[in-house]
Amino acid sequence: AEQIEESLQLAQLWLHESERVYGDRLVSPQDLKKYKDLAAETAKKIFKEMSPTSLMVEPLFFVHFAHGIGEKQYDRLPNFAELSTLLTQALTEYNETNAVMNLVLFEDAMRHVCRISRIIESPGGHALLVGVGGSGKQSLSKLAAFVSGFTLKQVVISATYGVNELKADLQQMYRKSGLKSEGLVFLFTDQQIADERFLVYINDLLSSGHIPGLFPPEDVDDIINTMRPFVKRAGLADTRDNAWNLFISQVRENLHMVLCFSPIGEPIKVRTRRFPALVNCVTIDWFQPW
Repeated sequence: AEQIEESLQLAQLWLHESERVYGDRLVSPQDLKKYKDLAAETAKKIFKEMSPTSLMVEPLFFVHFAHGIGEKQYDRLPNFAELSTLLTQALTEYNETNAVMNLVLFEDAMRHVCRISRIIESPGGHALLVGVGGSGKQSLSKLAAFVSGFTLKQVVISATYGVNELKADLQQMYRKSGLKSEGLVFLFTDQQIADERFLVYINDLLSSGHIPGLFPPEDVDDIINTMRPFVKRAGLADTRDNAWNLFISQVRENLHMVLCFSPIGEPIKVRTRRFPALVNCVTIDWFQPW
C-alpha cells in the first residue's frame, strides 16, 4: 500500500493482477487476446478519467524486486531493459554459487520469471508450470527462487527412491519452513513421479499443508514442544492443536511448490482428475512454444 501513491498506479496494479489470475491460465493466444480486449474495455468503463494510452501501457509488470534484488517492494517496472538488467545481475550472482545456467533472458523468459516470483512470494502460493520438455520451466524457477531469496529443494530420484524417501525429504522441508521459518521452493517435475502415491502427499501439501502420517508420533511431540513458546508469544492457548496448527501455518507461509508438468498425453489429465489440488490450489502458468 505504501508503494501506491497515484490512482493511475492503482488501476495498473488492478489490470496486472487480473491478468495474472485469469490471463495466465489461458492456453491459446486467441483466448489471451480476447481476455486483454475485455480487460481493456472494462478498464475504460471503470477508470473513465484516465487516458487509455497511459492505463494500458506495455509492458505492465509489478514485481517484488522492482527496487533491486533483495529489496522486497512490490512495484511496477517501467520497461524490459530495466527488468533485463535486474535479472541478468541475479543470473550472474546465481552462477557464482551454483551450477552454471546458460539462460538467454528474452522477453517471454523474463515474463515467466516475474510470474513465478509473484506466486512464490505469496503466502501459501504454489505454481503449476505447464509446457513441453525443454521450455525452461526448471531453469526459470531456479532463477525466480534465487531472486526471491528462497532455498530451492529438489528430490533426487534413484532406483530405490520411494514413498519413504519422499516422506523423509518432506519432513526435512517441513522442519526448515515450519520451525526455522526458512523460505523454501520445492521444485518437482512429472518425470520425478516414480510412484503415483507421491501425488497423495503432494495433493495434501497443496490443499491444506497437513499431510496425515507424515511424522511419527514422537516427532509430532517434538514439533509441538518446539512450537509452544511461539504459541504463547502469539497470545494463543497453550494446547497441542494450537501448536500444531501454528506449525502448519508457518509451513504454508514459507514452503512453496513449483510443479513442472508436460501437457502432452494422458498423464496430466488423469492426475489432475484424481488429485484436484494439482489444479485447484495452484496458480497456473502456461509455457507457450518459444
